[in-house]
Amino acid sequence: MTPAPPPKGMILLTGGGSAGHVTPNLALAQELVARGYDVHYAGRSEGIEKDLIAPTGLPYHGLSAGKLRRYLSLENLTDIARIAKGFIDAFRIVRRWQPALVFSKGGFVSCPVVWAAWLHRIPAVVHESDFSPGLANKLSIPFARRICYAFPETGRHFAAAKRVHTGIPVRPSLLGGDAEQGRRICGFIDTVKPTLLIIGGSLGSRLINATVHAALPALLPHFNICHLVGPHHDTASAAAQPGYFALPYAGEELAHLLALADLVLSRAGATTLFELLAARQPHLLVPLSRQASRGDQIQNAQCFERLGYSEVLPEEALTPETLCTALHATYAKREQFAKQMAEAPIANATDRVVEAIESCLPEMS
Repeated sequence: MTPAPPPKGMILLTGGGSAGHVTPNLALAQELVARGYDVHYAGRSEGIEKDLIAPTGLPYHGLSAGKLRRYLSLENLTDIARIAKGFIDAFRIVRRWQPALVFSKGGFVSCPVVWAAWLHRIPAVVHESDFSPGLANKLSIPFARRICYAFPETGRHFAAAKRVHTGIPVRPSLLGGDAEQGRRICGFIDTVKPTLLIIGGSLGSRLINATVHAALPALLPHFNICHLVGPHHDTASAAAQPGYFALPYAGEELAHLLALADLVLSRAGATTLFELLAARQPHLLVPLSRQASRGDQIQNAQCFERLGYSEVLPEEALTPETLCTALHATYAKREQFAKQMAEAPIANATDRVVEAIESCLPEMS
């Protein structure tokens, strides 16, 4: 057996707070390792990113993390202390390991890592997934050598010399699922009814879960339903109904569930949107409202709707009745949506991001 080539250098990936800030890094890490880089990960000491990175075997460096809110909150005071500690943690990690480059996928845990890299004169590359930049990335971008972004329109927010339109890296394994394996996971017996896959985000959505449960009597005659309810939500309340399967979260199973699905109901996080686009999966989006977010999911969903990839149901209009109507309408147009997505000019986002990274490491290119 030919021995593996020696690592070219160490790349420190960072990002967390939700799966959307982590799963693109999983695709990126796989490619970087294949190209001979030593890849480490910096994230919260206790967070979803730690759980998602653990199966990869990548060295993981934990740090404290706080969140700056755009509204008055007493939590801002306690989080300032967490941010300060997070910066000290990040400074120590960067000083000890001396990475060749830091790549940030976003989330507030990433800011101190990018700042620490800048102080050590280590280049950083930041990736913005959403239609408009979030606060965490706004705090990191001034210290970055390159800024990768997903939506073409987002480039206007960044200096021309720094910006690189890449899309969002999608794990290849996500597109290689087996529908029959998905059917076995769900235990669906009826092979005639189409399957509806419901994705409420990595943390789940209490509102979507409650609305779906209320609509089950109207939906189950028409669909088998696989429902990702989120890790902190009840999976037992509707479990006894034939044709309905709930689970807290899907890791490796997600590829099989996507292969099984005929239609997807989802939030509008950017990573999920680009995964659905890559899988050519017809979908209905219920973006998180402005009352619970800065409106980034609304912008993401509106962009995909304009491109003809998505049907959108505003959260404010969500009821069991409107949900059933919108799902049936989307399913009736599923071939139209699939055709439009198939014509999307999708490039290999992982390769483009790696190229952006390597452009900051000319001695390793």
